Amino acid sequence: MKIAIVEDDINMRKSLEIAMEDYKEFDIKTFKNAKDALKGIDDSFELVITDINMPGMDGIEFVKALNGKYEVIIMTGNATLQRAIESIQLGVKDFLLKPFEIDTLIKAIKRADEVSKVVKKAAPKAKAGSSNGFAATSAALSKLLCITDKAAKTDATVLLLGESGVGKEVFAKYVHENSQRVKKAFVAINMAAIPDNLIESELFGYEKGAFTDATEAKAGHFENANGGTLFLDEIAEMPYGVQAKLLRALQEKEIRRLGSSKSIKIDIRIISATNANLMEKIKNGEFREDLYYRLNTIPLSIPPLRERKEEILPIAENILEQSCNEYGFCEKRFNEEAKEQLMLYTWPGNIRELISVVQRAAILSDGDEITPENLFLESRGLY
Repeated sequence: MKIAIVEDDINMRKSLEIAMEDYKEFDIKTFKNAKDALKGIDDSFELVITDINMPGMDGIEFVKALNGKYEVIIMTGNATLQRAIESIQLGVKDFLLKPFEIDTLIKAIKRADEVSKVVKKAAPKAKAGSSNGFAATSAALSKLLCITDKAAKTDATVLLLGESGVGKEVFAKYVHENSQRVKKAFVAINMAAIPDNLIESELFGYEKGAFTDATEAKAGHFENANGGTLFLDEIAEMPYGVQAKLLRALQEKEIRRLGSSKSIKIDIRIISATNANLMEKIKNGEFREDLYYRLNTIPLSIPPLRERKEEILPIAENILEQSCNEYGFCEKRFNEEAKEQLMLYTWPGNIRELISVVQRAAILSDGDEITPENLFLESRGLY
């Protein structure tokens, strides 16, 4: 197994290199910073272990740049625990609090390796779910769904607010599926996942010859979603210059491909989402106030999972059932101690973290019972 270790502290880096020499099954390559790692990591690597506090590019920015291509284990001190929580929200499966024993790291590596092998081996299967996309409801969620149902019947723009991992895309799809546009396309685009210089062409499309690599014309997401719904996730990450063009598209109901002088009429519904404080962004000159009010016709604030505790066990059991079906396991269940731990944990990564934890427990557990030891929640130190 080929592993990249990214650590700026030379003493920590050398200590890990020496300690890992005893484990011949691992091929280790170390990097002193994230930028060097991005240049040196290729498809032969299977796992990345990285610190968070690093000069130049920190561990969170590094994980974003990796874009889910590798399994990642985060190393962090107590002083950066909040940043470790951010890593969970980005989909990182494991993190270790410094200082840790080398055995703890080896166990984490073997967990990541086993999970990766099972996931790669499993053939994709259809996932079961409730008819509305929600595995469970709480009083808070039911109240929000009542407002959402009213919003869905209109063409008003909807702004979904809430912490990372609360299920904003699930809500966006729910709005679309309960609207008059349900028979047309639902197109989702994540602003944070697209380089700034490509966002405009991705949204509006381009004509042949519009730029160096434009060898043929291409429709953008606005055209692809015509008649349906366009979901703009992480809207706060949209470059300021593109915001003016989005505002014009919403006001005029037309767009223009890059390199074209011809306008194209569009008929779409916009749903956007963010976990950022847009008013703070407006104050700092990073987000247009006029665009904010255009997108914010109906704001829907999704509460975090810790405020919807009634949903934790039903969602976890639903994920466990889906995971067992997906990976061809026998039916598994949580024992009472595991259920108690699931309820006590604060879930800073919300539903996204819950899905990750349960899927990993399903893969790594022996027999038909999930125990607290299979959840690996205590090591996260977030009770």
